[in-house]
Amino acid sequence: MLKKYYTVKGDGEHEIIIQKSRFIAHIHRATTEEEALHFIQEIKKKHWNATHNCSAYMIGQQNQIQKANDDGEPTGTAGIPMLEVLKKRDLKDTVVVVTRYFGGIKLGAGGLIRAYGKSTSEGINATGIVERKRMTIITTKIDYTWLGKIENELRSSIYQIKDIHYLDHVEIETYVEEDDHETFINWITELTNGQATITVGESLYLEFDVDPQ
Repeated sequence: MLKKYYTVKGDGEHEIIIQKSRFIAHIHRATTEEEALHFIQEIKKKHWNATHNCSAYMIGQQNQIQKANDDGEPTGTAGIPMLEVLKKRDLKDTVVVVTRYFGGIKLGAGGLIRAYGKSTSEGINATGIVERKRMTIITTKIDYTWLGKIENELRSSIYQIKDIHYLDHVEIETYVEEDDHETFINWITELTNGQATITVGESLYLEFDVDPQ
């Protein structure tokens, strides 16, 4: 598994007008090709009377599945430019459908490439991007006399507290990046003069908002 990667925040929709044609970008996070195809079909049903519903998606942490569809636009003028935006931004597990309602003015191949690329890019900006980081939950078990000091140190540090359990001893669960285990454990050990019991638990992904620009 990747230690971290970028993807879209969730579902989003954004419309732009170019030479009287409406371009509506629909953004969705999909972890399987089946999910991506289902989303594309849903948009096609919703916009059944549109001139085109072009699509692109990248699935898998290694971008194993990459597909683009021009849906009737001249070959290479819609799906590929959309896919190139996903590649440039390195967005994994992402599917985009751009719906076009023709406004009567032909854009030409270059105009279409720019329009579908712009629609995709602005749609992603409107939806938002997150960085998913692989984190481990590390539990620090301490006597209550250490609680104030350790909690204050943690809250003013780079680490994020998940939970605090007030039992016979205090157990503080903290999210720690996988490459940072040793540094964190050494730090806590030093702060508590070796009086903490530290347990490394499960790993999971946490999401952090990033500037999509």
